[in-house]
Amino acid sequence: MKITNKKTVITIIALLCTVAISMILLAPSKECENDITEEISAEEVKPEKILKYGLPIDDYTINYDTIKPNQTLAEVLYGFGFTSKQIYELTQCPDSIFDARRIRPGQVCALFIGKDSTATHHYLVYEESAKRYVTFELQNSYKATVGIIPGEWRESEVAGTVESSLWEAMTENNASPQLAVQMSHIFGWSIDFFGVQKGDNFRLIYAQEHVEGKPQNNYRIHAASFCASGNLVYAIPFIQDGEELFYNIDGNSLEGAFLKAPLDFYRITSKFSNSRMHPVLKRRRAHHGVDYAAPVGTPVYAIGSGKVIDKGYQAKGGGNYVKIRHNSTYTTTYMHLSKFAKGLKVGDYVKQKQVIGYVGSTGLSTGPHLDFRVHENGKPINPLTIKSQPKKPVSEENKQAFAILRDSLVMRLENIPMKQQGSTEAL
Repeated sequence: MKITNKKTVITIIALLCTVAISMILLAPSKECENDITEEISAEEVKPEKILKYGLPIDDYTINYDTIKPNQTLAEVLYGFGFTSKQIYELTQCPDSIFDARRIRPGQVCALFIGKDSTATHHYLVYEESAKRYVTFELQNSYKATVGIIPGEWRESEVAGTVESSLWEAMTENNASPQLAVQMSHIFGWSIDFFGVQKGDNFRLIYAQEHVEGKPQNNYRIHAASFCASGNLVYAIPFIQDGEELFYNIDGNSLEGAFLKAPLDFYRITSKFSNSRMHPVLKRRRAHHGVDYAAPVGTPVYAIGSGKVIDKGYQAKGGGNYVKIRHNSTYTTTYMHLSKFAKGLKVGDYVKQKQVIGYVGSTGLSTGPHLDFRVHENGKPINPLTIKSQPKKPVSEENKQAFAILRDSLVMRLENIPMKQQGSTEAL
């Protein structure tokens, strides 16, 4: 081939040389490839730091102590080597973060100490509960912060038949009695848990909270059914208008305007009567209320939302009492209380199921109980016959979504095996 343009040929050769050199420079050597691989591998196998209370435990020596009965926080801190001045400074943080007066036996304190030769105290941690702890930065003017340990909810199922009480039925089926209390809250408008009888049964889908693998006494009911005297009622949770309520199988809310009772199920010792032998006065007179026997200190709820219109003490009558007006028709009165809810005063607006006081035996009383009374248009009526007015049912636009959820939960509930009475075998 004849070269016609010498300058053009030289330019092409120079271009090819430049490309070749670039490729050589950009191509990684075997040695470089190995270095990169080793770097990535080293990063991949680098172990993560183990944290406790958000602090790397391998960086510190940790000393633990547990609050003992009648022991003060100061005694624990003296044991850790704190001075009186340090203890005082530590307890000066806001009560909303930490209140040394509220420490309880069984709670854990942990002191994080540096591993260097000075063995400096870096952090003090106090466990207020299984989920909440307070960390004091000992090298930063005892700054205190609140930490939360996240919980994990694990779902379970249980079914049982009542032999003597719902409480015992739960225990016999290896479930917490706390679930009996929650069920009484859910079904409280449609089932009288004071009248639960032998042979009544329940099925329950619930979740229990676990913190760091340890089960807690915290529960959420996901669905339930209760059959009392042949009357089967379902509780299906459904969110409507941003509020989750339990509904029956027809989509009507189980939550009525009034609770069936003002406290968690305990024994009825005296019913509404126009002529009852008074246990103290030993003569017959009207008893326009219901007496619920319960231990001193049992929380008493407002059966419905309303305004506190009276609160006081009757030495020869109801003792400590609270009266609530719910609307233009109904008022309720709660008597013989040991004490009132903290801060409760006349004029306060209380919500349904808000604690207003605690069971006691004040006034004319022979033992701890609640005397509960209801007035309709100013006249006393039997509290056990008051009608509960249901809240808003599932709306038309939500009925299809509710039906899908209801059918799946009802099927699950019905498939929970029921143990035979007096047997460990499931049906």
